[in-house]
Formats: sequence, structure tokens, C-alpha cells
Amino acid sequence: MKRCHIAYLACTAALVGTALGAAPAVAAHSTLVVRPGESIQKAVDAARAGDTVLVLAGTYHESVTIRTAHVTLRGVGSGTVIEPAKKAKKAKKKPAGASTGKATKKATKKSSKKASPKPAKKVAKSCAEGGNGICVLGTKTKDVKGVTVADLKVTKFSRTGVFGMATDGLTVRGVNAANNGVWGIAEERSVRSLLRDNYAHGNGDAGVFLANTIQEEAGAYDAKQTLVSHNRLEGNRIGVTVRRLRNLTVARNYVSGNCAGVFVVGDENKPKAGHLDVTANQVVANNKSCAKTERLPALKGSGIVLTGTEQARVSRNWVAGNSGKSPLSGGIVLFKSFVGVAGTNNRVDGNVLSENSPADLVSTETGKTNSFERNSCRASKPAGLC
Repeated sequence: MKRCHIAYLACTAALVGTALGAAPAVAAHSTLVVRPGESIQKAVDAARAGDTVLVLAGTYHESVTIRTAHVTLRGVGSGTVIEPAKKAKKAKKKPAGASTGKATKKATKKSSKKASPKPAKKVAKSCAEGGNGICVLGTKTKDVKGVTVADLKVTKFSRTGVFGMATDGLTVRGVNAANNGVWGIAEERSVRSLLRDNYAHGNGDAGVFLANTIQEEAGAYDAKQTLVSHNRLEGNRIGVTVRRLRNLTVARNYVSGNCAGVFVVGDENKPKAGHLDVTANQVVANNKSCAKTERLPALKGSGIVLTGTEQARVSRNWVAGNSGKSPLSGGIVLFKSFVGVAGTNNRVDGNVLSENSPADLVSTETGKTNSFERNSCRASKPAGLC
């Protein structure tokens, strides 16, 4: 009996071992730690799907590109700072012929008479050449999935702090995007994004910018429930710009001290921009003054603006103290797009508005399909919208 029992256990162990051997091995996820003086990009390049690149406190002078799916780039808060690389000092040129005599002077004179070809226009091939801090990039045929950028500061880049293109499920969380030349956090051709708990301030254009594409004219892109939530957006040209997109939500953000708070932009292309929600935001005193551009007039005192959109819902926002004399000034403004496209079937309801000028609610639309319901406000333009 004892021998049979031992044989049974051995057989069972063999079966279990066979079953375990057949099961796929679970890949271990690693944390790659980057210390001051080390390269973040080298760690990102070494990371595999599921890995975290942890950047310790310090200032890192570089741009970083992420192309691997399911990688997390994380700092330890605003103590982790990413800035542009320092420019190398150019060596001082010696005067022509200073040490080589008259022969060199003659040669220089002769060569200068030859017409030099015009330099070709330089195309940005890298994140740094594009003037961006952190780039998360897919391709024309494949989105990069599941990347997270979190808990760090990115500042002083000539274009964008954090830029995503062709991403699916990108998360940008706890990022301090400050004083970048154009956008704080921006993305295009991206879906299912979560931009949450970020602080974007002092950027040249929008604190948060989302678009279908900035390279061509095209219809609105389905953002597949992208969420912009719980961000603090201050002192930018525009707090949040949503350009030619559908199916997303801008919710519970604090937007103040910009020239304009929230801008939802459509145009003549189809499908039309809209079918989205702007809800439960605090949009207060966006009274910074900004000069006009090729696309927009001078901006000051714009709370929430919809231009050329359809089926957008603006609800349960607190909009106060936005005051200016721009065509786009006011608390909540419905404005026919600059290419003449009317907004249709937009709904403005349940908002609390006060002390906005020229009015709490402003509509330059002539159509009758937009609705204003249950808003708490004192003045509208035209009258009767409150």
C-alpha cells in the first residue's frame, strides 16, 4: 500500500508539473530608476511593456520620446523637473587671415562670391527638434497604447510640455506644465485619453489642447470618451481648447486667469465637431488680455465659448466674473464659426452665472435649434435667454 501511495503522489506531481510547464510564464514588470545626471531617454528605451521609469527629484535637461506601449514615466512630484537641453556654446571665430596670412584672405574673398544654396527647410525629426518636452507617439497605422506620464514638472519648451499623437488610452496625471511656448499638454489623433489632476499655467496658447489633427483640414475625430477632469488651468491664453472633436467630456476643472476659459471649436468639415459635454467646471475671471491672431480676434473675458458645434451640452458650470469687449467675451458664448458655420442643437442648461460682461449668456447664432434652460443668470444678449 505504501509503495502504491508513493507512486500515486509521484504521478500527481508529474501531472501538475506538466500542467505548469504548459502555462505561459508571467512577465515580471520592472522599475527603472533614473537619478540626476542620468538619461531619462535611455531608461525609456530600455523599458518594456508594463515597466515603470521612475525619475527621482532633480532637473533633467532633455526631451523624452515614448513609443513603447504600456510604459509609465513617473516622477516624484514637482521636484522632478524636465527642461530643454542646454545649448552648447559656440566657439569664437577667429578673424579671417588672423593666423594664416594674405593667401587665406584671398581664398575667402573668392569663395564668398559664389552663390551659396538656400538651406532646405528643416523638418522636425525628434521631440526636441519639434520644441516639445515629452512626446508619446504612435504611427500613422498603429496607436501606441496605455502609456502614462505622471507626477513631474515639464517647463520652458518652445512648443509643448507633454505632447501625444496617435495614442490610445494615454494618461497624463499630476503633471505641472508651466511656461511652455505654445501648449502645456496637447494631443491629436488620440482616443480614450485621461488628463487628470494636472496644473497647466503660463503657457503661450492653451493649457490643455485637444484636436483631431493640426496638419490638415479634416472632419471631427471621435475621441472615444476622452476625459479632461480635475485640472487647474491658469494664466494661459486659453484654459482648454477642444478643436474638431466629438465624444469627450471636460468636467470639474478650475479655469481662471486666462484670456478665455474653455473653447470648443468646430468648422465646415464633416462630421461636425460636438456631441460632447462641458460640465461642472469653475470658470472664473478669465480676464487676461491677449492680442488677436490669424485665427481669432483679441481675447479677454471669455468664459465658455462654443463656435460652429452641434449637440454639445454645457451644464452645471459655475461661470463668474468673465468680462471683456472682445466679440467672444461673456459668460457662456455661442458664436457662429469664423468660416460662417452655425452651431446647431447645442444645449446650455443648469449653469450658475454672475457678473459676466457683456452678459452672462451670449448668442450670436440666428438659428433656433440651440436651447437655454434652467440657468441662473441676470443678463443675456439677446434678452430672454436667462
